[in-house]
Amino acid sequence: MATDFIALDERWSTHNYHPLPVVIAGGEGAWVTDTEGRRYLDFLSAYSALNFGHRHPALVAAAVEQLGRVTLTSRAFHHDQLGLFCAELAELTGTEMVLPMNSGAEAVESALKVARKWAYEVKGIPDGTAEIVVAGSNFHGRTTTIVSFSTDETARAHFGPFTPGFVVVKYGDAAALRDAITERTAAVLLEPVQGEAGVIVPPDGYLAEARRLCDEHGVLLIADEIQSGLARTGTLLALDHEHVRADLYTLGKALGGGIVPLSAVVGRRDVLGVLRPGEHGSTFGGNPLACAVGRAVVRLLSTGEFQQRSTRLGAHLHGRLAELVGRGLAEVRGRGLWAGVDITPGGPSGREASEVLATKGVLCKETHGNTLRIAPPLVISEADLDRGLDAIAEVIRR
Repeated sequence: MATDFIALDERWSTHNYHPLPVVIAGGEGAWVTDTEGRRYLDFLSAYSALNFGHRHPALVAAAVEQLGRVTLTSRAFHHDQLGLFCAELAELTGTEMVLPMNSGAEAVESALKVARKWAYEVKGIPDGTAEIVVAGSNFHGRTTTIVSFSTDETARAHFGPFTPGFVVVKYGDAAALRDAITERTAAVLLEPVQGEAGVIVPPDGYLAEARRLCDEHGVLLIADEIQSGLARTGTLLALDHEHVRADLYTLGKALGGGIVPLSAVVGRRDVLGVLRPGEHGSTFGGNPLACAVGRAVVRLLSTGEFQQRSTRLGAHLHGRLAELVGRGLAEVRGRGLWAGVDITPGGPSGREASEVLATKGVLCKETHGNTLRIAPPLVISEADLDRGLDAIAEVIRR
């Protein structure tokens, strides 16, 4: 029984999440099945980790093939998948060097370390004084250093003392960003679209101005594309919408195909090249199994099919959601097959809406009170997309 599994979770697992009362036992494409055999449409995609859906055949085949060969060597030795993965990912993203890690937070931590080391050894900032400018309402992970510059009190409360060296400015405010950059600034870290904050798209020109300011002051631009990248917004990288290039990108979630944890920092060789043996590492980072799956992900993205699907289905998604503004929704934001919708005050809370949607066979999740995040797998059909949107309209319409 589902209740038995939930009771086990409640008894033995730490309560750092508040999941919906659904116990998933299987998944395929855009659909999952619970322990009682009920089917649900996945409208969350594990926060974009499942861009290619559940158990995509090409990704499963790559994993199974590698499982029969070797899964882990540690970086004490070379293996036959690492160099190929790094070369193929660099070619796909138009970058020069790849640092493979595991989780998205590890990728961000790695980028921060690299930026500081570059600042001291290349830019000439006095050791121990570098600053990194970040945006308010950010979400880059939950390590101690990362929550040090979070503005979400839930993420910060009682976890200090915090890591110094960060300056927080309002997201989307180019003037505030300009004023925050000093001779001690090593990097600017931004999400091209803020996912956890409610799928917030910055004003037109903001990202281009961030790039210009970084160039003017000799500062690195780091783009956190862990949720927004790899076709979620209709382009390979969300920065591509603004024709902007970062010095470093952090990638994760969908990079592992929904099968294994896999993240990476990709970017300029002269920046990532400051790392030397022994200065940074990970036993599982760049392991053979993850690299094999990551290579299969790169092959899927190299055709452009998923970028095109996200663009086409995203236009349909946003067109239908726009019709609900004033009829249960106060605002709709997003790009590609990704949307944040604010439920009109007086309607159900985001949690209440998510719970009712689950009873209608659609899995979605709230963020920040009355906001729902919508991010179906990119393999979803238009008919199934409409099925989920019909359910949302029914739950929130006033």
